[in-house]
Amino acid sequence: MSTAFCFVFFSFTLLFSLFSLLIFVLRLKLWCTCKICQAYLTSSWTKDFDNLCDWYTHLLKNSATGTIHIHVLGNIITANPANVEHMLKTRFENYPKGKPFSTLLGDLLGRGIFNVDGDSWKFQRKMASLELGGVSVRTHAFDIVGSEIQSRLLPLLSSVAGKEQVLDLQDVFRRFSFDNICKFSFGLDPGCLELSLPVSDLAEAFDLASKFSAQRALASSSWIWKVKRLLNLGTEKQLKEAIKVVDEFAEEMIKQRREEGFSDRHDLLSRFMGTINDDKYLRDIVVSFLLAGRDTVASGLTSFFWLLSQHPEVESAIREEVERVMGSSEQFASFNQMREMHYLHAALYESLRLFPPVQFDSKFAQEDDILPDDTFVRKGTRVTYHPYAMGRMERIWGPDCLHYKPERWLQNGRYVPENLYKFPVFQAGKRVCLGKEIALVEMKCVVLAVVRRFNIRVSHSNQAPRFAAGLTATLRGGLPILVQER
Repeated sequence: MSTAFCFVFFSFTLLFSLFSLLIFVLRLKLWCTCKICQAYLTSSWTKDFDNLCDWYTHLLKNSATGTIHIHVLGNIITANPANVEHMLKTRFENYPKGKPFSTLLGDLLGRGIFNVDGDSWKFQRKMASLELGGVSVRTHAFDIVGSEIQSRLLPLLSSVAGKEQVLDLQDVFRRFSFDNICKFSFGLDPGCLELSLPVSDLAEAFDLASKFSAQRALASSSWIWKVKRLLNLGTEKQLKEAIKVVDEFAEEMIKQRREEGFSDRHDLLSRFMGTINDDKYLRDIVVSFLLAGRDTVASGLTSFFWLLSQHPEVESAIREEVERVMGSSEQFASFNQMREMHYLHAALYESLRLFPPVQFDSKFAQEDDILPDDTFVRKGTRVTYHPYAMGRMERIWGPDCLHYKPERWLQNGRYVPENLYKFPVFQAGKRVCLGKEIALVEMKCVVLAVVRRFNIRVSHSNQAPRFAAGLTATLRGGLPILVQER
C-alpha cells in the first residue's frame, strides 16, 4: 500500500512539475525568431562584443525609445531616464524587486534589505537610515578606512614600488574593501590586506556565494539551478558549502556579541542588536551590507584607476587640486578638505558614469503598466534599467559621451549634480543608496593617499575591459599594475 502511494505521489509530482515547466516555457517564448532573441540564444552577439553589457548598449542606442525587449527572457530593458523615473518614483509601488529576484539571492541574502520588498524593506531602510546617517557612524567609518590605508594599503604599494613586480590592483581593492566592511559591519578584522596577502576562508566563501548566486540569473530557466540545488550538484553544491561558511561565521559573531555585550560597540551588528532579537534576521541584514559595501567600492576604485592610467591629464589635475587645498602637508585629508576638492569628486562621478559597479537593476511589474515611452508592460514582466548603457547614450550625455571628461560635472570649477534618473548609479527615489556618502568618502581617501605618493601604471592599459559575470562589475583577469614612488 505504501509503495503504491509513493508511486502515485511521485508520478503526480513529476507530472505537475512537467506541466509547470511547460507553462514556464510557453511564457518565455523560447521559439521567438526575432533578431535580438536569436542573437541571445545562439550567443552570436559575442562575435562583435566582448561583454553582454556592451551588446545591450548597442541595441539600446539603436532603439528609437531607448528600450528593448528580450522576449526569451521576458525582460524589458531600458536606458530611458523617463522610464527610470517612472519605475523608481512615479510608480514605485508597482515595481518591487519581486519574488523571482528574491528567490535567486534568497539563500545568500535571506530577508536582508537588498532582497525584500514591502514592510520588511521599509523597516530595514528606516533603521539603516538612522544608523548610517549619524555623524558618529560616519566618523567611525572614516577612522576605519584611514587606518587600513595607513597600516596596510600604503605599505603594500611601497613594498612593490620600483621592483617591476606586477600587482593585481583589483584584488588589492577587494581585500581592502573586505577588511573595511568586516570591521564596520561586525567589528572583526579579517586581515586580508596584510603584506603576505593571506587567504581568507571567509572572503573566499563570500566570493563564491556571490558568484554562484549571480550565475543563477544566467540560466535559461530557473528550473535548471533549482533542480541542481535539489540534487545538490555542481555550482549549487558549491554555493551551499560557501553559504555554510558565511552562516557559521555570522552565527559565531552574533553569539559572541550577545555574550560579551554590544551597548558600547560601534559596528553595525552591535547597533542592530539593540533593536532586533531574531539572530537569523540579524545575519541576513548584516550580510547584505557586507555584500554592498565590499564589492561596489572595490569595483568603483578598480575602474577609476584603469581610467586614470589612460588619462594622465586627469591625474595631474587631481594632484594640483590636492596641492591647492592641502599644501605640502602629508596628513590625511579631512572631511572639510575633501569637500573643497570638486575636481576629484567630478573625476569619480565621471568614472562611475562610464563604469557603474552595478551595471543594471531589475524590478518585476505588479500590474499591467505603460512606460512613458509607450512601452506596454505586462504584469509579472521583468523590467531592467541599465546604468552602464545610459552612461554611453549620446541622447543623454551628448556626442562626447564615450569620453572620460570630469569637466562635464563642473561649472565655474564647482561640482554640479545631474538628474539622478539619468545617472541612477546610486539608484534614485525611495531606493537611493543609503551608503552613498560613506562609499564616496572611502573612495576619495584611497585616491588621495595613492596619487600623492605613487604613479600607478596599468599593464596593457589600451585593452578594453572584459567583465566576469557577477552581481557587480568585476574585470576578468584582474587589473595588473606596476607601482612607482613619486
